[in-house]
Amino acid sequence: MSEKTDIRVLLIDDEETLVEYLSKRLLREGYTVKATFSGEEATEAANNDDFDVAVVDLKMPGMDGVETQRRLKKIQPFLQCIVLTGHGTIDSALESGREEAFKYLLKPIEYDNLLETINEAYENKVQLQNARFKDEVEEIYRSGLGARGIKKAMNKLRKIYGIS
Repeated sequence: MSEKTDIRVLLIDDEETLVEYLSKRLLREGYTVKATFSGEEATEAANNDDFDVAVVDLKMPGMDGVETQRRLKKIQPFLQCIVLTGHGTIDSALESGREEAFKYLLKPIEYDNLLETINEAYENKVQLQNARFKDEVEEIYRSGLGARGIKKAMNKLRKIYGIS
Protein backbone atom coordinates (compact mmCIF):
# COMPACT_ATOMS: atom_id res chain seq x y z
CA MET A 1 0.00 0.00 0.00
CA SER A 2 1.09 3.60 -0.58
CA GLU A 3 2.12 5.87 2.25
CA LYS A 4 -0.79 7.34 4.20
CA THR A 5 0.45 10.80 3.30
CA ASP A 6 -0.61 9.96 -0.25
CA ILE A 7 -4.21 9.37 0.87
CA ARG A 8 -6.33 12.51 0.64
CA VAL A 9 -9.49 12.32 2.76
CA LEU A 10 -12.51 14.63 2.54
CA LEU A 11 -14.61 14.61 5.72
CA ILE A 12 -18.22 15.80 5.42
CA ASP A 13 -20.45 15.99 8.49
CA ASP A 14 -22.52 18.70 10.13
CA GLU A 15 -21.34 17.49 13.57
CA GLU A 16 -18.35 19.81 13.91
CA THR A 17 -17.01 18.07 17.03
CA LEU A 18 -16.86 14.71 15.22
CA VAL A 19 -15.22 16.21 12.12
CA GLU A 20 -12.61 18.02 14.21
CA TYR A 21 -11.89 14.87 16.24
CA LEU A 22 -11.52 12.68 13.13
CA SER A 23 -9.45 15.34 11.35
CA LYS A 24 -6.94 15.57 14.19
CA ARG A 25 -6.60 11.80 14.48
CA LEU A 26 -6.23 11.25 10.74
CA LEU A 27 -3.69 14.07 10.44
CA ARG A 28 -1.64 12.50 13.25
CA GLU A 29 -1.74 9.21 11.34
CA GLY A 30 -0.26 10.95 8.27
CA TYR A 31 -3.34 11.39 6.07
CA THR A 32 -4.05 14.61 4.21
CA VAL A 33 -7.45 15.81 5.45
CA LYS A 34 -9.97 18.45 4.43
CA ALA A 35 -12.80 18.99 6.91
CA THR A 36 -16.14 20.27 5.63
CA PHE A 37 -19.43 20.72 7.44
CA SER A 38 -21.96 20.54 4.60
CA GLY A 39 -22.49 18.96 1.21
CA GLU A 40 -22.19 22.35 -0.43
CA GLU A 41 -18.83 23.02 1.23
CA ALA A 42 -17.63 19.53 0.24
CA THR A 43 -18.52 19.96 -3.45
CA GLU A 44 -16.71 23.31 -3.47
CA ALA A 45 -13.63 21.62 -1.95
CA ALA A 46 -13.82 18.83 -4.57
CA ASN A 47 -13.90 21.44 -7.33
CA ASN A 48 -10.64 22.90 -5.99
CA ASP A 49 -8.66 19.85 -4.81
CA ASP A 50 -8.38 16.14 -5.60
CA PHE A 51 -9.38 13.57 -2.99
CA ASP A 52 -9.15 9.79 -2.79
CA VAL A 53 -11.77 9.03 -0.16
CA ALA A 54 -14.75 10.97 1.19
CA VAL A 55 -16.38 10.14 4.52
CA VAL A 56 -19.92 11.43 4.05
CA ASP A 57 -22.61 11.87 6.70
CA LEU A 58 -25.99 10.82 5.35
CA LYS A 59 -28.28 13.25 7.20
CA MET A 60 -27.24 16.88 6.94
CA PRO A 61 -29.19 20.12 6.66
CA GLY A 62 -29.35 21.42 3.10
CA MET A 63 -27.76 18.93 0.73
CA ASP A 64 -28.01 15.43 2.19
CA GLY A 65 -25.35 12.74 1.96
CA VAL A 66 -26.85 10.97 -1.05
CA GLU A 67 -26.95 14.16 -3.13
CA THR A 68 -23.47 15.06 -1.87
CA GLN A 69 -22.16 11.69 -3.11
CA ARG A 70 -23.88 12.17 -6.47
CA ARG A 71 -22.27 15.58 -6.98
CA LEU A 72 -18.85 14.49 -5.73
CA LYS A 73 -18.83 11.55 -8.15
CA LYS A 74 -19.62 13.91 -11.06
CA ILE A 75 -16.66 16.08 -10.08
CA GLN A 76 -14.25 13.22 -9.25
CA PRO A 77 -15.50 9.92 -10.72
CA PHE A 78 -12.93 7.74 -8.93
CA LEU A 79 -13.59 9.24 -5.49
CA GLN A 80 -14.60 6.51 -3.04
CA CYS A 81 -17.40 7.53 -0.66
CA ILE A 82 -17.79 5.96 2.77
CA VAL A 83 -21.22 6.72 4.20
CA LEU A 84 -21.10 7.35 7.94
CA THR A 85 -24.40 7.94 9.71
CA GLY A 86 -26.25 7.70 12.97
CA HIS A 87 -29.55 7.41 11.10
CA GLY A 88 -29.10 4.10 9.34
CA THR A 89 -31.99 2.50 7.52
CA ILE A 90 -32.17 -0.11 4.80
CA ASP A 91 -33.65 2.45 2.37
CA SER A 92 -30.87 4.98 2.96
CA ALA A 93 -28.24 2.26 2.60
CA LEU A 94 -29.77 1.13 -0.69
CA GLU A 95 -29.92 4.69 -1.99
CA SER A 96 -26.28 5.26 -1.02
CA GLY A 97 -25.42 1.99 -2.73
CA ARG A 98 -27.03 3.22 -5.92
CA GLU A 99 -24.64 6.15 -5.71
CA GLU A 100 -21.82 3.61 -5.52
CA ALA A 101 -20.94 4.13 -1.88
CA PHE A 102 -17.82 2.11 -1.09
CA LYS A 103 -19.14 1.14 2.34
CA TYR A 104 -21.94 2.05 4.70
CA LEU A 105 -20.93 2.47 8.38
CA LEU A 106 -23.08 3.31 11.38
CA LYS A 107 -22.18 5.81 14.10
CA PRO A 108 -20.70 5.52 16.58
CA ILE A 109 -17.88 4.11 14.49
CA GLU A 110 -14.85 2.38 15.92
CA TYR A 111 -11.89 4.49 14.81
CA ASP A 112 -9.74 1.50 13.76
CA ASN A 113 -12.62 0.21 11.61
CA LEU A 114 -12.87 3.61 9.92
CA LEU A 115 -9.10 3.64 9.26
CA GLU A 116 -9.24 0.18 7.75
CA THR A 117 -12.20 1.18 5.56
CA ILE A 118 -10.43 4.36 4.36
CA ASN A 119 -7.38 2.30 3.40
CA GLU A 120 -9.53 -0.29 1.59
CA ALA A 121 -11.40 2.48 -0.24
CA TYR A 122 -8.10 4.03 -1.32
CA GLU A 123 -6.85 0.70 -2.68
CA ASN A 124 -10.15 0.30 -4.55
CA LYS A 125 -9.75 3.76 -6.09
CA VAL A 126 -6.21 2.96 -7.23
CA GLN A 127 -7.35 -0.33 -8.80
CA LEU A 128 -10.25 1.35 -10.63
CA GLN A 129 -8.03 4.19 -11.85
CA ASN A 130 -5.32 1.84 -13.05
CA ALA A 131 -7.85 -0.35 -14.87
CA ARG A 132 -9.36 2.70 -16.63
CA PHE A 133 -5.87 3.99 -17.50
CA LYS A 134 -4.95 0.59 -18.98
CA ASP A 135 -8.17 0.51 -21.03
CA GLU A 136 -7.54 3.99 -22.38
CA VAL A 137 -3.91 3.15 -23.23
CA GLU A 138 -5.07 0.09 -25.18
CA GLU A 139 -7.58 2.28 -27.02
CA ILE A 140 -4.82 4.73 -27.93
CA TYR A 141 -2.67 1.94 -29.37
CA ARG A 142 -5.63 0.62 -31.41
CA SER A 143 -6.43 4.10 -32.73
CA GLY A 144 -3.56 4.18 -35.23
CA LEU A 145 -2.25 7.58 -34.11
CA GLY A 146 1.36 6.77 -34.83
CA ALA A 147 4.30 7.08 -32.46
CA ARG A 148 4.13 10.87 -31.93
CA GLY A 149 0.35 10.82 -31.40
CA ILE A 150 0.60 7.90 -28.99
CA LYS A 151 3.30 9.66 -26.95
CA LYS A 152 1.22 12.85 -26.73
CA ALA A 153 -1.93 10.93 -25.75
CA MET A 154 -0.02 8.90 -23.15
CA ASN A 155 1.40 12.06 -21.56
CA LYS A 156 -2.10 13.53 -21.38
CA LEU A 157 -3.44 10.36 -19.71
CA ARG A 158 -0.57 10.29 -17.21
CA LYS A 159 -1.43 13.84 -16.22
CA ILE A 160 -5.16 13.08 -15.90
CA TYR A 161 -4.55 9.99 -13.77
CA GLY A 162 -1.59 11.36 -11.82
CA ILE A 163 0.73 8.62 -13.07
CA SER A 164 4.38 9.52 -13.61
